[in-house]
Amino acid sequence: MILIDLVDQIPFPAMILDGEERVLSFNEKIKAGMSRGSHVKETFPLWDMKAGSKLVSAENGDMRYVFMKSPLEEECDLFIGTETSEISALKNENEDLKKLTRELDAIIENSYDGIYITDHKGITWKTNSAIERITGIPKEYYIGKNVDALIKRGILKSSVTHRVVKQKRTVSLVQENYEGKETLITGAPVFNDNGEVEKVVTNIRDLSDLNELQTKLSRMNQLNDKYKKELDLLKNRNSKMDGVVVNSESMRMIYDTAERIAHVNATVLILGETGVGKDILAKYIYSESARSKEGDFIKINCGAIPGDLLESELFGYEPGAFTGANRQGKAGMFELADKGVLFLDEVGELPLMLQVKLLRALQENEIQRIGGTKPRKVDVRIIAATNRDLKEMVRDGDFREDLYYRLNVLPISIPSLKDRRDDILPLIDLFLKKVNNRYGMDKRVDPNLHDFFFSYDWPGNIRELSNLIERLVVTTPEDLLKAEHLPPEYQETKHTAIAPNSVVPLKEAVELAESRVLELAALNYKNTYEIAEVLETSQPTIVRKLKKYNIHVSRGEEWL
Repeated sequence: MILIDLVDQIPFPAMILDGEERVLSFNEKIKAGMSRGSHVKETFPLWDMKAGSKLVSAENGDMRYVFMKSPLEEECDLFIGTETSEISALKNENEDLKKLTRELDAIIENSYDGIYITDHKGITWKTNSAIERITGIPKEYYIGKNVDALIKRGILKSSVTHRVVKQKRTVSLVQENYEGKETLITGAPVFNDNGEVEKVVTNIRDLSDLNELQTKLSRMNQLNDKYKKELDLLKNRNSKMDGVVVNSESMRMIYDTAERIAHVNATVLILGETGVGKDILAKYIYSESARSKEGDFIKINCGAIPGDLLESELFGYEPGAFTGANRQGKAGMFELADKGVLFLDEVGELPLMLQVKLLRALQENEIQRIGGTKPRKVDVRIIAATNRDLKEMVRDGDFREDLYYRLNVLPISIPSLKDRRDDILPLIDLFLKKVNNRYGMDKRVDPNLHDFFFSYDWPGNIRELSNLIERLVVTTPEDLLKAEHLPPEYQETKHTAIAPNSVVPLKEAVELAESRVLELAALNYKNTYEIAEVLETSQPTIVRKLKKYNIHVSRGEEWL
């Protein structure tokens, strides 16, 4: 029943008793201990409801109440009260009842569903503003009107009120209202002391809201499926990036760009110093593209092959094209990379003569073998890389300007390792793990050596770092790699490492000091909780910092 359901919303102590004065329901405003099914006198020993009276005083210890009785249905009454002393109860009884009436009116008025209350004859007694939102008719229009008159005027299609009066029970039906909205109408009877239906409380719910929620839920499920697919793609991306470190913001942006351009066929020009990982980025672009399923990734170093042989390697040759040529001829790199990717490493070393042929291949999508008479169509995506300044080479006449612009469609510049120091410690961990697995060892890096690695400028970039790690692992007899184990050429530079009084970027100095402290703590304490206690910070902060610098707790549990 509607009013029974509203007991918890009544802002005063309220309870519902059956004919034997047993508790059917109550709200938390009654502070005395009470339980459903118990007799009211178990809570209020002096409870005495006089026949014909609508007020009763009740007390439990220091708590005193005055309850007002309101019949709900046969042998079922609603008692709404207020805390008071015996003296103030008499003085404030009238004001409390007025306030209670205002509160009940407010509860009805602020209900999201429309509430429509009639007497047993169908005369409208009270309604709320929600009915205006649902039906489009002001609530004042309904007051005093009979539901039969509303049906005749087409405002209602049928009345639940007469059904409730006739059947003396709650009745529900679904119908379209005056505005054509689908509504759920539930009428509940309110009985007098004689067991007759005195009033009918009708709850009107706009089902269009529920239908809209259902539509939104369906859309959310569709988005959920979309997000699941995107997560699967991210998982696949992580598996493809195994062995690639992108901790620094600059590298994350580079690989995000690479992922976006992977599915187009435009030429990519990767710029950067020797050893920064240009070939790794080229392979990643290939692995992310649809060409990885159709063709191969073919790499050729334009600076490692003599110019007179480079043409035959790139474009191939026909049988008998020159002395010493294979009798069956040979396919060039362009043909081998058909439907795939051709990676031209060190493209700045390409001779001018071959630059012309490469330009034609890019423009016409066709190549011609040495000694051949007919061009061959090829479907190849070009990814070129160089550590040289091609613009300067164009100005000096060492590189064709037209070829430069054909290659420079999607340029990506990889910064040197010294400009992305956030990647250094994760790279050390990656290379150390690989070398340990390769040689069956378990070498570790001392924090002081970490400091050197972090502060060193790495002119050879990632390649130099990888080679040095392998050299230290192989040549150092101890399991702990220290700064004193560095080769002689590095011993001279380790003293120039960042000292506390050096003038360096503040962020870099803070991160270096932070990583030093965390590494020392990770070596000396068993878990992240002990480290957090010693460093006087929270355990989640320690976990986040250890992840940032890729540091593991060596004596006990790991930070994951």
